[in-house]
Amino acid sequence: MNLYLNRNILTPLAVLALCGCSQAPDAEAEATQNAAAQTPDRSASTPISPTEPIKAGTAAKMFTTQGALAGEPFTLDLAAELKNGPVVLYFFPAAFTSGCTLESKEFADRNAEFEAMGAKVFGLSGDDIDTLARFSREACRDEFAVAQADADIIKDYGVSLGDDSPLTSRTSFVIAQDGTVAMMHDDGDYRDHVRLTFEAVEKLKANLS
Repeated sequence: MNLYLNRNILTPLAVLALCGCSQAPDAEAEATQNAAAQTPDRSASTPISPTEPIKAGTAAKMFTTQGALAGEPFTLDLAAELKNGPVVLYFFPAAFTSGCTLESKEFADRNAEFEAMGAKVFGLSGDDIDTLARFSREACRDEFAVAQADADIIKDYGVSLGDDSPLTSRTSFVIAQDGTVAMMHDDGDYRDHVRLTFEAVEKLKANLS
């Protein structure tokens, strides 16, 4: 299910439900309030209009942002990471919601396979650093870093869910070493993101052989 057409009108809670990011009822309101309060500073001052994700074949915008790896501070510098191999960027709506947790655990389970192909995986969301630090340990199992998607990153990659939402869409990209988007998958259902990104990484490696 592609959520792009509804990004203008979906509320944060509706997006979470449609993305398989359900939470216990007594946690939903708190999660929404926290997401709004914890959006990176530039998001609060820079309106983000819903836009279509960038397509395969286009140049990915380079960025640097802060995050966490195994609970410790981590700086994600996309240009620097691409010097070592292709990069998988998976944007997810909110940490510790069911779909996002399951997706991240699946990426963690298969991280060694991505690394064997020379690729690195990074998760991105609008969550605050403290939340991402916990998520990097509990869901990502210390396997890879998760980092903040600020207003500029969200706009450049076209992953906003709308002006009033602090959440990113569930969208995955595979970035080739030359900075070109090799693959994009935009779907609220988390279940195909890991498989499709891995297949794209395999194809990149095969093309280099």
